[in-house]
Amino acid sequence: MKFVIALASAFSSCFLYSQYSHGQPSMAMEKKWETDTVFQIPESVLYDTKREVLYVSNIQGDLSAKDGGGFISKLSPEGKVLQLQWVKGLNSPKGLGLFKKQLYVADLDEVVIIDVDKGRVIQRVPVTGAEMLNDVTVDQQGVVYISDSRTRKLHQLKDGVITTLVENLKGPNGVLATAEAFYILDDGALNQLEKDGTVKKLLNISKAPDGIERISEGEFVISCWPGEVFYVNLATGMVHKMLDTQAQKLNGADIGYNARKRIVYVPTFFGNSVVAYQLKSLLK
Repeated sequence: MKFVIALASAFSSCFLYSQYSHGQPSMAMEKKWETDTVFQIPESVLYDTKREVLYVSNIQGDLSAKDGGGFISKLSPEGKVLQLQWVKGLNSPKGLGLFKKQLYVADLDEVVIIDVDKGRVIQRVPVTGAEMLNDVTVDQQGVVYISDSRTRKLHQLKDGVITTLVENLKGPNGVLATAEAFYILDDGALNQLEKDGTVKKLLNISKAPDGIERISEGEFVISCWPGEVFYVNLATGMVHKMLDTQAQKLNGADIGYNARKRIVYVPTFFGNSVVAYQLKSLLK
């Protein structure tokens, strides 16, 4: 069933914390390594726990062109480039999602499905009317969700069929399906998609939030495209900036996360590198 939800009625009322909320900062990031500038506009990083490898999407060229120049790279958890152009022939690949042996890629107006064991594209699923598919997340049942920042919609891919769940957002980017809830980064804030189809704003973050990763229930790392990375705690309302690379003109696109080692991977977009940071608790 298709749900079409206008933004004016979608956001339910709730208490909204300020950008920098009360409380003692409890998390920090320490740089571990940085790759050489070998990538071509890296937009998203995804850590594959089973295979212990990182996938990196490379836009390569015009951000909106269907030129076939985009590709996916494979990177080791230690920052060694294993295969720069592992899967080629994409257009403007951005967000990545993984379920079992299939990697899902948001590629302008289609979802590209890659068999990670074979290293090849096995299917391309068109999304009618899409203009800039951006982020991807996959739930525990294998249902794929894709944001479109330009048409301001959230789509779902289930059993090979695309449906639209939400439209008339402001410019959704990062999406995250967890066992507890479904989260959307939109309009400078962290939002939650409710079971009745409404969208509830939880916390203001900053300008252009991009990637979101779950640390634990109610705790997240959120990147913002201008070059910021935040620690967010829903229970306390804490929104703490851990990293700011705006002065260096290094963007913070769609981050990846190694939950076992608590390492955050930041693609620098026009910086053409990936940087790894150790997440550390400041609380004794």
